[in-house]
Amino acid sequence: MKEVMIYTDGACSGNPGPGGWGAILFYGPHQKELSGGERHTTNNRMEIQAVIEGLKLLKEPCKVQVFSDSAYVVNCFQKGWIRGWLRNGWLNSKREPVENKELWQELWSLMGKHKVDYVKVKGHSDNKWNNRCDELAREAVKRL
Repeated sequence: MKEVMIYTDGACSGNPGPGGWGAILFYGPHQKELSGGERHTTNNRMEIQAVIEGLKLLKEPCKVQVFSDSAYVVNCFQKGWIRGWLRNGWLNSKREPVENKELWQELWSLMGKHKVDYVKVKGHSDNKWNNRCDELAREAVKRL
């Protein structure tokens, strides 16, 4: 399997409000930046969307490391929240419907094609690629 790294970030001006996402894919010497946004969304939705869009670009099954500053995204997989949601019919630990269900379902489907590991990075620090993803996400908001 090819090994790919994806850095992601989401941003929102108001929460909810206009939001953007940014992602950078790395494969060997290749690097690709992408971004987008929505007029009315939340920061959490943009964090998930960034990962979805990065995985959508992969044309074949890959071993992927996703780097995100979103505890919401990383904990979903590292702490096994997703498995509980699947087992409980998309209800959270409080027996309430999972927020952003349709995005989590899309992400879970995409992950079925790849071997994906999530790595938590500290946001707004000295991580060059996380900072660049933040710039891409904020620029996407300005384009709306």
